[in-house]
Formats: sequence, C-alpha cells, structure tokens
Amino acid sequence: MNGAALTLSQVRYTNKAFWRNPASAFFTFAFPLMFLVIFTALLGHGTVHISPTKVVNTSTYYVAAMATFGVITACYNNIAITVSFQRDQGILKRTNGTPLPGSIFLGARMVHALLVAILLVVITAGFGRAAYSASIPTGLTLARFLVVLVVGAAAFCALGMAITAVIPNADASPAIVNASILPLLFLSGVFIPLGSNAPAWIVWIARIFPVWHFAQGMQAGFLGTAFSWTDVLVVAAWGLAGLLLAVRFFSWEPRT
Repeated sequence: MNGAALTLSQVRYTNKAFWRNPASAFFTFAFPLMFLVIFTALLGHGTVHISPTKVVNTSTYYVAAMATFGVITACYNNIAITVSFQRDQGILKRTNGTPLPGSIFLGARMVHALLVAILLVVITAGFGRAAYSASIPTGLTLARFLVVLVVGAAAFCALGMAITAVIPNADASPAIVNASILPLLFLSGVFIPLGSNAPAWIVWIARIFPVWHFAQGMQAGFLGTAFSWTDVLVVAAWGLAGLLLAVRFFSWEPRT
C-alpha cells in the first residue's frame, strides 16, 4: 500500500476508536454548543463593537467564537491529551515497533482531528443559524474561511503534538494543556468579547500567539470583518514551528 492508502486506512481506524468512546465524542461536540448557549444566555442581549465601525449582536459574535473554540479543542486539546495517554499506556511504543510508519500513524490522527473540527464548525454554524440567525459564509468569504479553518486546524494539531514533549505523564496532560490554552482564549476574545476599546497591552500580548489570529480569521468569515492574509501566515508559522518541535522532541516511549 502507498502512503495515501495507509493514511486513509489509519484514519478509518482512528475514527472507529473515536466513536467507540461515546462519552469523549459526545463532549467533544457538546462543549462548544453548551458554551454557546450559556454565553448567549448570560451575555447575548447586547452588542459588541468589534471595530470602530462594526457592531454585531453578542449572540452572533459567540457563534464565531465557539466555532473557534471547537476547532482548538478538537485539534490541540484532544490530540495532546490523547497522545499523552497513549504514550503512557505503551500504545505508541508498540505502534512504533510495527511496519506502520510513525508519520502515517500521527498524520492520520491529525487528519481525523481536522475532519472532526470541520464537522464541529458545521454543527456550530448550523445551530447558530437556527437559534440565533447567525450568518453563514458564502462565495469568496466562504473560500477564505475554509483556508483559515484548514490552516488553523493543521497548525493546532502540530502544536498539540509539540506540547506533548513537555507533558511528563498522562495525569498531568489535562492541567498542562488547559494552562497553555485557556489564558490565550480569554486574551484573544474567544470567551469574553474584547471590543474595539480593549487595553493595548492585552491586544499586544494576544497578537503574539496563534489563537488571536485564528479567531480573527474565523470572525472574518462569520461576522464580515476585514480579512487579513497576515493572520493566516502567523497561524501557519506557529504550525510549522510546532511541527518542527514535534519532529525533534516527540517521544514514543513512556516517560515514567
């Protein structure tokens, strides 16, 4: 079998394993929708000034925000935590000893995470459209949105692989992963809208990291804000850095 066929076969296996853990699969899809309902119930009765001239309903804002959150959860959190547990259980070590190339095994996991992320965005957008009359990207906006989605999902998959290098054991993985991503979600306006009057120092710090730029790209698709290829390039650069770190420091052996 060639590399593409092997990857496709491994993606099917990964997909079966994913759905055979219904609790994990359920909360992967439920968390973004649950947070969307909670945030809109608490804060969705006003408007958000996302630029000096652009105002949107808070409920519409959170559709884009929770789509962003869903992609990051599926591609960064889930990969980092799952791979850490598989490493500690010896699954990665045994897999690395089989004829299946390691790059195929990990690549298939990233492709599956990308597919889950796309499905999450579709579900979130559909729910937002039905419940909050949120707009759906079309035409050129949709094309740009898909580029942001694919580049962002791939980048956060690579970063999820990279962060496993600093996770000492599986028990520590949820704490380390959440500690590395939750502050950035707040700083980037995913959970709480920053508006156009956000403190300059918050924006300055947020712009360093990929979450801000990914969120801006997702907002451009959902909210009609200005699209910038710079955001895509920054996210891609972070993804490339994560890939290089993962190649250099990824471990197939249990740490303990």
